[in-house]
Amino acid sequence: MSQIGPQPGQPAPDFTLPVTGGGEITLSALRGGPVVLFFYPRDDTPGCTKESIGFSERLSEFAESGVQVFGISRDSMDKHDRFASKHALTVPLLSDTDGAVTEAYEVWVEKNMYGKKSMGIERATYLIDATGKIAQVWRKVKVPGHVDAVLDAVRGA
Repeated sequence: MSQIGPQPGQPAPDFTLPVTGGGEITLSALRGGPVVLFFYPRDDTPGCTKESIGFSERLSEFAESGVQVFGISRDSMDKHDRFASKHALTVPLLSDTDGAVTEAYEVWVEKNMYGKKSMGIERATYLIDATGKIAQVWRKVKVPGHVDAVLDAVRGA
């Protein structure tokens, strides 16, 4: 089975996206410290809400390790702002409305649910090292225990 998306040791695809709270984030401008990008399908769905709350609850622990964490979906900034406000999320959310970043990371995939095929974001997380290279990849993420696994990887790195 072939690997999809950027792999460990490869440069992380750069991007500039709007972020909750205002402004923009450019990935290459964050070099010098590790970054976690978690891609999730949609704001305010059960799994995405649990995952975003999980990263928010542990954000200070990531920060203690010098790591910045960002959630990315194709939802609009308005939706992100409502989602963040409704669930008191502290993790910054990035809006990839045109899909360029989800395509670059190859997380925009065909999904098959109950026999219906559709395109959507595959839940995936990328740990990017201080030099801008992919350090670790989690694809087809299951939410329970995932934030702990990423935090363990960060602390062990």
